[in-house]
Amino acid sequence: SRSQQRPRKNAPLLISLSLLAGSGVGLLAARVYWMGNKPPNFSNSDNPAADSPHLLTRTLTFLHLPAANFWLLLCPDRLSFDWSMDALPLLRTFADWRNFQSLAFYAGLLFLVWYGLRGSPIVEKREANGKSHVTNGKSLTNGHCHHLHTDLGSPGEPGPTKNGTQNGTAKVHHNAPWDSLPPTGNLLMFFLALLTLPFLPATNLLFYVGFVVAERVLYIPSMGFCMLVTVGLRSLYVAVRSRRHRTLLLCSTVGLVLLYGAKTALRNRDWQSEETLYRSGIRVNPAKAWGNLGNVLKNQGKMAEAEGAYRNALHFRGNMADMLYNLLAITEGVGWDSLLNHILVFGPSAAYLNTGIILTSQGDVEEAKRTFLTCSQIPDENLKDPHAHKSSVTSCLYNLGKLLHEQGQQEEALVVYKEAVQKMPRQFAPQSLFNMMGEAYMRLNRLDEAGHWYKESLNAKPDHIPAHLTYGKLLSILGQTAEAEQYFLKAIQLDPTKGNCYMHYGQFLLEQSRPGEAAVMAERAAELDSGEFDVVFNAAHMLRQASLNEKAEKYYFHAAALRPDYPAALMNLGAILHLNGKLQEAEAKYLRALQLRPDDLITQSNLRKLWNIMERQGLRPAAS
Repeated sequence: SRSQQRPRKNAPLLISLSLLAGSGVGLLAARVYWMGNKPPNFSNSDNPAADSPHLLTRTLTFLHLPAANFWLLLCPDRLSFDWSMDALPLLRTFADWRNFQSLAFYAGLLFLVWYGLRGSPIVEKREANGKSHVTNGKSLTNGHCHHLHTDLGSPGEPGPTKNGTQNGTAKVHHNAPWDSLPPTGNLLMFFLALLTLPFLPATNLLFYVGFVVAERVLYIPSMGFCMLVTVGLRSLYVAVRSRRHRTLLLCSTVGLVLLYGAKTALRNRDWQSEETLYRSGIRVNPAKAWGNLGNVLKNQGKMAEAEGAYRNALHFRGNMADMLYNLLAITEGVGWDSLLNHILVFGPSAAYLNTGIILTSQGDVEEAKRTFLTCSQIPDENLKDPHAHKSSVTSCLYNLGKLLHEQGQQEEALVVYKEAVQKMPRQFAPQSLFNMMGEAYMRLNRLDEAGHWYKESLNAKPDHIPAHLTYGKLLSILGQTAEAEQYFLKAIQLDPTKGNCYMHYGQFLLEQSRPGEAAVMAERAAELDSGEFDVVFNAAHMLRQASLNEKAEKYYFHAAALRPDYPAALMNLGAILHLNGKLQEAEAKYLRALQLRPDDLITQSNLRKLWNIMERQGLRPAAS
């Protein structure tokens, strides 16, 4: 009977769905394991709904997000590289019209599920009470008669009887293969599962995620969506009997494919460069897009345009500390008081944090320390956004500890770092804080505790590059050189464009008496970070230690050009010129270094040695 056959027919579907769901659960479990069996950490701006204290807001917004994602599949008109912050405003009341979008989406989804479970009536033959009989070469359905084309059989086979049947059975001849379809219920259910199951981790149903909308999570669901469209168009083609209507359907389908192809080509143009990508996101997420565009324009030397971009970013979201810092860094005479008043409306802790960052950039370290300390002592009572306040306080403590660490006050820095760990809210990303705690313990030669915090940093963020570098240094000190090298290589693998990674690996290679490999790393680092003084200067040092003096001279010149008034750069440039026999050029660099730092004993000693050589060679010193 049909009731007995249905489970057998559904068995392949159930197996497919089980495999799909099982693989998804396995990948999700692996991801959770790699995150240290902890939920993801993110700021409140990454997923504002998750940080909302109101259950209604969270519920309505999370119910709407799948509908918003489905609309991106259906009509990818507004796309963006980033959907955080206020790109998708929160749904706070039932009166929000977007609730009707959510309702329509879930109603359509339930209809498709019901339709798939009951099977497609278009493609199944109806029997009496909806069933089909063949009589005298005719098909009787609910009392109506339809002529059937019968197969005359192959040579040597029994022909049809007079009543059009063969052995009592009529064979239906299919003129058009599209006119008859296999049952689509199972296909429909599988494609619905392919559309929905991979998207489940992004719904905030299992745990809060660190984004509002992320187009990358639609890659696999889009496959199910495309298959659903295909099944729907094919079923519609079968249902329509008019040739004109079928032609119209085919033309519409071709037009749809061409339209989406044109959209793909236009979107590819947005991805040609960072600048075009960030400009394309302005209408969706103006705060983030303007801020990133400002960084790109600043790197291109377009300071006036960068300033305008930073101001636009602050206009849409005024509490972005990095935008305030960047704006102050490229602007002279910026309205300091107006900037502070601008950010005070977002809470005193954010204002103190931003002020401390700006004071640090200006070199006023003592005032910055007092500002961060004041921020950490602000009570969290009667505040508009207590979650943001706790994040700002933790950031203030982190920055205060970092300043103490740089001044050599490691014990005091550790006290501050531990307070930051105690006050740290759940959404705060702790990897940098944990890594700095490890650095402080390293300076105190408490290596076991340093290793513990480096591991905590990597557990919090397995792809945190600074923790790979610092932990690699620790392993090298402990004599675990093979493991240390793996961490340096992993840091390079995580970001092959970061010169600092090659620099640290090169220093490790030098310590392992592998100067040739170290020199290769040094040159690679200097090429990638040619605008970073520390990287170029250290690269020159490493090349000199590898006895590649000509190449070392090139990078010492480059470092001195980056900081023309830095005595150490000039002294080392003079030393390499001295070694390379360029005595008069070396003398000029030594003298310039002594003008900037007259009491430097190393430069004085090198200069005396240089003059002795010049006298033996009959050269007249410039200072004589």
